[in-house]
Amino acid sequence: MNKFFKTGVLLGLALLSSLHFSFAQMQSQFDDDFDDENKPWEEIAIQLPAAPQAGDLLPFYVSPTATQSFAVDSKSISVGSDGVVRYTLVAISQAGAKSVSYEGIRCATFEKKIYAIGRDDGTWSRSRRDKWEGIVRGNANRQHAALAQDYFCSNLSVASDVKEIVRRLKSQETLTGDLRR
Repeated sequence: MNKFFKTGVLLGLALLSSLHFSFAQMQSQFDDDFDDENKPWEEIAIQLPAAPQAGDLLPFYVSPTATQSFAVDSKSISVGSDGVVRYTLVAISQAGAKSVSYEGIRCATFEKKIYAIGRDDGTWSRSRRDKWEGIVRGNANRQHAALAQDYFCSNLSVASDVKEIVRRLKSQETLTGDLRR
């Protein structure tokens, strides 16, 4: 009987050791699946949108000292699987000069990137500044900060889907309310 007891104890210990090892493997896989900090971020390939049409432009408030007016082309807004909100921005100076750019905002890092500049003929030219840069909040023309804080981002993540972003822009309903105005 003593021999059977020793064998049972050894088998039990082997089984516990095996279960512990299996649990550790499962926990490690679980952690890997949900640990985004250890996974390198990869930007998806972009596809440039069609040139913006006047009827699709959604103006938004930037600041009381803004020297330009700004609008986003509702048809160009997308939320990529990489967590970047992409859109076409139209800026109009007080003298009426218009500039068009295709841009992205990465909520997780509060950064912006200009992918392309629109030409008068509706085509695109690659931006020379196609690097991620931090968004500046305090400028008079703080269009990127306004878009990120008021319409696109919440707690360093994309606030909602495209449909909801467009709805907020159309109704000028910001995520921050009137706190910054």
